Amino acid sequence: MAATVNLSSTPSNPISKLPSFSLNSPQKTSFSLFPNSSSFPCKPFSHSLKSQFITTSSKNPISDLFPPNKSGPEGDIVSSFSDDDDKPREECGVVGIFGDPEASRLCYLALHALQHRGQEGAGIVAVNNNVLQTVTGVGLVSEVFNESKLDQLPGEMAIGHVRYSTAGSSMLKNVQPFVAGYRFGSVGVAHNGNLVNYRALRAMLEDNGSIFNTSSDTEVVLHLIAISKARPFLLRIVDACEKLEGAYSMVFVTGDKLVAVRDPYGFRPLVMGRRSNGAVVFASETCALDLIEATYEREVYPGEVLVVDKKDGVQSLCLMPHPEPKQCIFEHIYFALPNSLVFGRSVYESRRVFGEILATEAPVDCDVVIAVPDSGVVAALGYAAKAGVPFQQGLIRSHYVGRTFIEPSQKIRDFGVKLKLSPVRAVLEGKRVVVVDDSIVRGTTSSKIVRLIKEAGAKEIHMRIASPPIIGSCYYGVDTPSAEELISNRMSVEEIRKFIGCDSLAFLPFDSLKKMLSTDSPKFCYACFSGKYPVMPREVKVKGVGDSMDDGLNTPLASIDGHWIKGPPNFDLEKEIDPLYQESKI
Repeated sequence: MAATVNLSSTPSNPISKLPSFSLNSPQKTSFSLFPNSSSFPCKPFSHSLKSQFITTSSKNPISDLFPPNKSGPEGDIVSSFSDDDDKPREECGVVGIFGDPEASRLCYLALHALQHRGQEGAGIVAVNNNVLQTVTGVGLVSEVFNESKLDQLPGEMAIGHVRYSTAGSSMLKNVQPFVAGYRFGSVGVAHNGNLVNYRALRAMLEDNGSIFNTSSDTEVVLHLIAISKARPFLLRIVDACEKLEGAYSMVFVTGDKLVAVRDPYGFRPLVMGRRSNGAVVFASETCALDLIEATYEREVYPGEVLVVDKKDGVQSLCLMPHPEPKQCIFEHIYFALPNSLVFGRSVYESRRVFGEILATEAPVDCDVVIAVPDSGVVAALGYAAKAGVPFQQGLIRSHYVGRTFIEPSQKIRDFGVKLKLSPVRAVLEGKRVVVVDDSIVRGTTSSKIVRLIKEAGAKEIHMRIASPPIIGSCYYGVDTPSAEELISNRMSVEEIRKFIGCDSLAFLPFDSLKKMLSTDSPKFCYACFSGKYPVMPREVKVKGVGDSMDDGLNTPLASIDGHWIKGPPNFDLEKEIDPLYQESKI
């Protein structure tokens, strides 16, 4: 279930020319950068918006690029999503801790707080006397670690990782953090995100003799660090990251340093905090800081590298001149916990306002408002408060049901929604019900939920979705279906309403979402709603290699890598997609 790896690490040469800060001071610090770097944080841009309620169609030209009946270059590709788990999946969460004698145990607790970001693999790397020691395993954090495993991870510095992945025999070797030795010592890395130029980088490295042990894009980063000619170690990371395209929030550890880095667009979140003893903590969300009693200080800025060591404290530099941030809006819609601050905003407040907007722009006569738990609850509370209608628990979620997609029978798989969600007849019978959910991906789960509520005696069912229609896949660290599987890419709102069987359906208007974000609006990525990608993907996204093996498909492994598949000969994704959205004002 878990594997332990011990690797020695030679300390890197200290960096003496960067500004330093005391590790023992819990108060906030100001951070200087190398000359000619952009200032942090980015200055806000004004953005004029008009509100437009989506009532007729979410169909988009992206469906012309990926029509429903279009096969991949190697034949038909079956969906990687379970009908009973029809949501985008965040692929991982990361933690880094420096300067605490119980670093690995605090890391373990922080990973518990981030468990919602990945449930199928977890790992911790701790540093003791310049030696990197690793425990990784398949399963939940509580299944991978126990007292004896944590005893194997002494030291005052540690990084940790939780990940979502498809089931498969290759999964364990892809569980992070990864640790590798190179000529100057050893380095461990935990990564949240996806690299859109992964295949090109891997091909270049393999042509030069690199040997890969996993199918993860994170391994590319380790190879780039190993071949870099830059000195000292921190500049090796900078040199490697300058070759990366896409999303990455990463924490690195060596024998004496903890490093945090965020890509220039800031797609995925990464925050910094401090414990009362001066220990520095990095994490994907502030909820992890709360659990281990660390005080939130600030975000790691887009394009920033932070290095922590005993000699110089916390040092900051600019990774590269960075563009306007494009932070993932789905963190506020679905992924992050409501009690987290993400991108400097309260997730709870965002979702509550989403519900209020729906109540204002898509009102309907109703008797009760319910949520699809758990991610729809806060938006439903906002809807109910604005509409002046009582909120009640009409659906009860069981938290003790395993993932149903591993069942071999489709008939059993369809039964999974009933195992997870139980309708409360006393709340629903004879009522006109508004059902608030965070999103609709393929529509399969929504149709089953509507059927459950009807069977419980509801008079009318009105679906309200606290996000705009999803018409594009994410290439920046979120596991979504390919574009042709997304129901809003193939159908209008009315067609979706008929498909799921409700009496009315409304999505959060896209323009209202941007208006709510105000001056922060230009800093968010909306690619899943618009198809306009800040960093163009190089390959067509279809499914993970683990899915192909598990589904018994005949897709050659040479054509699938991670979540990518080669396009047809002479296929240029940027030329195909960009003209469709050149009029978009995102």
